[in-house]
Amino acid sequence: MSSLNLLRPAQAEGDARPRMSGVGLGLLVVHLAASIGLWRLAGFRWWIVIPLLVGLYLAFALKVAAQWQKAAVLRLGRYRGLRGPGLFHIIPIVDSVSQFVDQRVRVTDVRAETALTRDTVPVNVDAIVFWLVWNPEKAILEVANFVEAVTLSAQTALRESIGRHELAQMITDRETLGHELQRILDEKTNPWGITVQSVEIRDVQLPKELEDAMSRRAQAERERQARIILGTAETEISDKFATAAKVYEQSPIALHLRAMNMLYEAIKERGSMVIVPSQVVETMGLGGMLGTAAMAGRAADSATPAAPEKA
Repeated sequence: MSSLNLLRPAQAEGDARPRMSGVGLGLLVVHLAASIGLWRLAGFRWWIVIPLLVGLYLAFALKVAAQWQKAAVLRLGRYRGLRGPGLFHIIPIVDSVSQFVDQRVRVTDVRAETALTRDTVPVNVDAIVFWLVWNPEKAILEVANFVEAVTLSAQTALRESIGRHELAQMITDRETLGHELQRILDEKTNPWGITVQSVEIRDVQLPKELEDAMSRRAQAERERQARIILGTAETEISDKFATAAKVYEQSPIALHLRAMNMLYEAIKERGSMVIVPSQVVETMGLGGMLGTAAMAGRAADSATPAAPEKA
């Protein structure tokens, strides 16, 4: 049975910030210190609690959203609008911050395990989805958990796209598969205020048996190409020999000169011995050439000075 492995952000998107912000908590401490100071100076009076009450109000009324965040404010359960980034004010008890929406680009890792391609090959595909929230209001009001919705939609679209492509196309043309996934996901998530910027296919894993079979096939293909190249070279060489034979047939003198050159190259080195049939020597007139080469070799030997003998 196919399984799904989804890597989701550690923090749930629907979690709101703590009820007290850092600014509100600081003001509460300041007003508490003021109340204590007034109590020590004037004793217990009813108006001493006023700074404390103001501090409590500010502690729950002042909220802070980061530069990349928008806060959804509800008043008595009804949507009132977005606040932030920066410091904003709500009415405690009446208003509440339901959600902080991160508008930066996010990365979701999606993995489809044992998905069948169009040619019925089981593969494991890893993909990365880059997306962002361009309309926080729609993302909050249109879908309960848009992070999980995007992740599950990406996984489903990945499986559908794998089933429409063959294995060779998935391996060699990953960019086209990524563009197709991006288009499908963008059409689905745009009504939620979310846009999918790009989808990248990170890895396509094949079964071990299929990898071995493809390796043997590639090896056989390389051997076939090598044999074809070798056969082509032999054919070209034989064509050259055939052309040379026609030239030698029309010009016997050229054939004799070529034979004499070959013999000369063979006997010019010292210690070389070439056995030539007597008929060939008489036919090609090689006797004189051989005698001249032998005399030249003896003259070279005699011209070499002998080494002096030691006393």
